[in-house]
Amino acid sequence: MAPIPGSGLAKGLAVTLRTMTRKSVTAQYPDTQPELPPRSRGVIGLFEENCTVCMLCARECPDWCIYIDSHKETVPPAAPGGRERSRNVLDRFAIDFSLCMYCGICIEVCPFDALFWSPEFEYAETDIRDLTHERDKLREWMWTVPAPPALDAGAEEPKEVAAARKTADKLAAAQAAEPEQAAGTEQAGGPGQPGTPRQSGTPGQSGTAGQEGRA
Repeated sequence: MAPIPGSGLAKGLAVTLRTMTRKSVTAQYPDTQPELPPRSRGVIGLFEENCTVCMLCARECPDWCIYIDSHKETVPPAAPGGRERSRNVLDRFAIDFSLCMYCGICIEVCPFDALFWSPEFEYAETDIRDLTHERDKLREWMWTVPAPPALDAGAEEPKEVAAARKTADKLAAAQAAEPEQAAGTEQAGGPGQPGTPRQSGTPGQSGTAGQEGRA
């Protein structure tokens, strides 16, 4: 069936008539901040204490926008006679957000949980060269990272918590078994000498006298 001429125009005018009477709601940004989802990819925050300068994030970055500098320091032995150890000390950690494509690979591959997504998005600059942010700025963004969502009621607890709980249960069971073992030892030793094994011999004689008589 051929469309009626002007039906498309009539449908468009009907939509206009329905919406023109509705009250428009406009978020007055920046006075009113938008409510972003907790997993929004705004910027990357750095938790410097967890960084071991393994360079894994910089090597896996497809845009090569992460710059890391470090040096080695000698750590004295923890105990007398021990060996000195060397550790990496972070000097620079910078991310060029003009190159970053927000893929999140650096956050996924970090084995020590030093990088996190932050919903912060107000970091525009008039000069593209100012979009390279150093570790001080990345650390400030770390405090804008939202807390992780709670686990489902039927989800398994983390492996670390399960291992700690299992160890605590074993320790509690061992402590509860100690009084029972002590009570059993006292009963085996007799009422007069708890915990002391009885000596064999003739009734009325000590164990030594019984052995002399047999000899």
